[in-house]
Amino acid sequence: MPNQTIFVSDIHLCESRPSITDAFVNFINKITNQVDALYILGDLFEYWIGDDSKQHENVISAIKALTDRHIKVFLMHGNRDFLLGPVFEKKTGAVLLEDPTLIKIYGKKILLCHGDSLCTDDTEYQSFKNKVRDESWKNEFLKKPLHERILIANEFRKQSELNKKNKSEEIMDANPDEVNRVLTQFNYPDFFIHGHTHRPNYHSINLDGHEMQRLVLGDWYEQGSYLTMDLHGIKTYKL
Repeated sequence: MPNQTIFVSDIHLCESRPSITDAFVNFINKITNQVDALYILGDLFEYWIGDDSKQHENVISAIKALTDRHIKVFLMHGNRDFLLGPVFEKKTGAVLLEDPTLIKIYGKKILLCHGDSLCTDDTEYQSFKNKVRDESWKNEFLKKPLHERILIANEFRKQSELNKKNKSEEIMDANPDEVNRVLTQFNYPDFFIHGHTHRPNYHSINLDGHEMQRLVLGDWYEQGSYLTMDLHGIKTYKL
């Protein structure tokens, strides 16, 4: 069997949904040695309040067991877990990637991102993102006691859900012009893989004479899904 690479996104692990945590840990534990790498493209966690917290230690242990078997794990920050840091990397053996990142595997150029940066029509969200990604904001937040950080994170989550109800589906989706701009910036990769929008789909793109595929990963709120890539191409699976 040829080696393969796995891509997932938007797992949104949360104490309130232990069945999804169990499903993800089971998924990790079943990854065979034929797998070269696992890419998690943001929002592994519903929220992350800092590397000094004791959140999700069973998930951390499962990822560490995977990297101990010399299977590489790469993570990207999502809009929910952008505070994942070097201590998390050390505990898991995983590597945090810049967003976006261009990789080349099996002879193909693949552009990876979480996907929130593509939703440029959602100006309210982009403004919020700029605020909380600022280094001074993050440093101030991480100085707060854990219980206070949890309260703030939960308030952000509530506000996010309220905001979604008042926004159109189009505003919260990837902007086609921004997608094309990024594809051009990265010199027309063969595949563009991202999550965030929770709208799993395959999009064929013809841009400046280049044929490309944009693959949107599904979320794990109700069930798990993932992509695999090997020398023969890409396949989608549901758990």
